[in-house]
Amino acid sequence: MEKQRYAVVGAGALGGLYGGLLARAGFEVHFLLNRDYDHVVANGLRVDTRLGDFHLQDVHAHASVETMPPCDVTIVGLKTTKNGLLKDLLPSPTREGGVVLVLQNGLHSEADTAAVVGPERVLGGCCFLCSNKVGPGHIKHVDQGRVVFGEYGDHAIDVTPRVQRIADEMVSAGIDAHATGNLPMTRWKKLMWNIPFNGLSVALNASTKEIVDDPDALELAETIVREVHAAAAACGVNVAEKAIAATIDVTKEMVPYDSSMRLDFLAKRPMEVEAILGNPIRAAKAVGFTMPHVETLYRELKFLDRRSR
Repeated sequence: MEKQRYAVVGAGALGGLYGGLLARAGFEVHFLLNRDYDHVVANGLRVDTRLGDFHLQDVHAHASVETMPPCDVTIVGLKTTKNGLLKDLLPSPTREGGVVLVLQNGLHSEADTAAVVGPERVLGGCCFLCSNKVGPGHIKHVDQGRVVFGEYGDHAIDVTPRVQRIADEMVSAGIDAHATGNLPMTRWKKLMWNIPFNGLSVALNASTKEIVDDPDALELAETIVREVHAAAAACGVNVAEKAIAATIDVTKEMVPYDSSMRLDFLAKRPMEVEAILGNPIRAAKAVGFTMPHVETLYRELKFLDRRSR
């Protein structure tokens, strides 16, 4: 079977890594770049990863979507704070009917993409990944790397051939990719990590290691994990109880890591407060469930987000 052509919209820590791995494996990958465009054209894309460092010299780099060819799969790796750009970015690479794989944090993150290309052409997924962009055209992948994705919807949907094909191609490129028939459960399981550890990393000005090494911070994090787990159940998504301990354990085992939200805060960039905390709070409230610890953290982050900018 012929390999699919990929586009990467948002070639940062996530898109640069996964797109780079696909390109290294021989897939045709087109990267939309902003400030890094001239650097990547001149110097290529460098990826430092525990999967084996590599440097792509010849990159299909684009400064504008207008020069991008139609692609079979467009990966959206932008932060949700930039979703207002999607109406201008997606029509070109998807113009011949390709699907969009939304790999963004939070809950209901696919809705903005669905509004542009239609929900029937949208896949959604979560990345369990410790990766940072450390310089122009330079990605540093430090731990984890699993990506789980499936058909977009508010209920379980069996794994479709198009989802499985993308997963198989990613695996062939060395990516720890998994197809799922239950995207809502995948998103809530990721929120069980993202809400406490992204949120507390900013509120406490601490790395993940500092949080899990301190008994009071760890207790607060576990309280929030349990609160998010209960909210998922209230919303009809039954995540296994063992996922609570697994969320804490995997954080204890990972290398010391600055969360994406903390890096955004320190750089005075908008934080993904609404996607990661606001949307789950509102979804839970819609079914009569409240998350008091998450709501307190949400208000703190909203204040810090406004003040930093």
